[in-house]
Amino acid sequence: MVSLLSRQGPSVCLRAPALARTVTAVPHRQAQVADVGKGLETTTSSIPLFMNRKSAAQSTTPAPIVRPVATALPQDRDEFWREVPVWENVSAKDFLSYRWSVANTVQGTAKLFKFLQAVVPEEVPLNELGTQMQSRDEFIADVMEGLAAATMAIRMTPYILSRVNWENPRHDPIVRQFLPLKSVLIPDHPKLALDSLHEEADSPVKGLVHRYSDKALFLPTSVCPTYCMFCTRSYAVGADTDTVTKASLKPTRRRWEEAFAYIENTPALQDIVVSGGDSYYLQPDQLRMIGDRLIGMPNIKRFRFASKGLAVAPSRILDESDGWVNALIDISNKAKKAGKAVAWHTHFNHPNEISWISKDASQKLFEEGVMVRNQTVLLRGVNDDVVTMSKLIRDLADNKVFPYYVYQCDMVERVEHLRTPLQTILDLETRIRGSIAGFMMPQFVVDLPAGGGKRLACSYESYDPKTGLSTYMAPAVTGRDKENKVYEYYDPIDTLPN
Repeated sequence: MVSLLSRQGPSVCLRAPALARTVTAVPHRQAQVADVGKGLETTTSSIPLFMNRKSAAQSTTPAPIVRPVATALPQDRDEFWREVPVWENVSAKDFLSYRWSVANTVQGTAKLFKFLQAVVPEEVPLNELGTQMQSRDEFIADVMEGLAAATMAIRMTPYILSRVNWENPRHDPIVRQFLPLKSVLIPDHPKLALDSLHEEADSPVKGLVHRYSDKALFLPTSVCPTYCMFCTRSYAVGADTDTVTKASLKPTRRRWEEAFAYIENTPALQDIVVSGGDSYYLQPDQLRMIGDRLIGMPNIKRFRFASKGLAVAPSRILDESDGWVNALIDISNKAKKAGKAVAWHTHFNHPNEISWISKDASQKLFEEGVMVRNQTVLLRGVNDDVVTMSKLIRDLADNKVFPYYVYQCDMVERVEHLRTPLQTILDLETRIRGSIAGFMMPQFVVDLPAGGGKRLACSYESYDPKTGLSTYMAPAVTGRDKENKVYEYYDPIDTLPN
């Protein structure tokens, strides 16, 4: 094996033996394939799903647009949430209600403990082969001890909890993302940091990260519908934990106005990402206000709303009574008339997160003309094999969600067990590229520690698999002593060769 690999051309992607892992078989959790919208009852009589009354009536009399409200489950759709014991009697009408989803979100250790007591069997597999078992109490104790050591608080929606195979939770790809088990945690790399990307250092005003010359990241809130254990913004997002006191970003008008003033008074800025936290936790009127402000700024040409909502609470897109999706659609249409581009950037990491509900939601957004792109994080034991990543990319593409980025997991605290060597992301891109249309092929990137921004994973200056050190340059990222800076990314220590 060559000990030091240097970039010899515009792109080098190294090949290694085929990765052996495949998608965990969870037959009763697979997404159901059906015609989108078929059989849905709506509050608009016989009008087809997602068609407004104005277009259906064929009338010359102007009428306001009415977007139908899904009120019942299509008869040919799987009520998968009923397999979770606490929701076995929940109707489709309730499960598809965003109000019900919020009321039944599992938040905090006490609620999680009660939920796990109700849904985890008396015994669950301890190893992947299922030859060793552990008791329910042992599994729950492992989760509780993991949460005490984690940087993120617990919050999970009924939708994402219903996509878990609770017969084998230790090895479920969704559990691995959102519930930390103390037994799988490994020591942090000595080079990582809580704010790995130096976002606070790159913030001219609180809650606005300005790293690239023409783009800024606006963080109006620090709350999400579901908290990821590997969150790159664990320094600010969610409630305080036993290990982290958060630099909270409360949604105050004063803080927002300071961010808007900076954007308006910085002519070089053309592109704004509205994230958090999560844009799903903005009220519809707040979403409209932010959209209107950005549309009204002459220097802003593009903006995107970042939200994991489509992956963890897709019923909100179908529940018109909530109002959030109508606000997003209206902003998108208004921006187009102003000659500006708007998109939704969402976050799916595994095919099991996709169901007929997320498919219907994606189809609705597609029909309404909302551009949706996906950003995936590469996670060990979740999606770090060719079969799983390929299926995720294709499933997203088939549902009109454009695969945009696959990120190398950031060097943040308490997630060392989820990080992969750089070699893994290089191999995945090499083996997947060419298997799907180029415009549906995501960019495989490293978001460089210390604020270097995103670089193609295969554009490294050097990579030594023996030490795990890769180096990158980011010539376009300047300011704060970044000119000619060499950025370093480190593989997890436990993956290095002996």
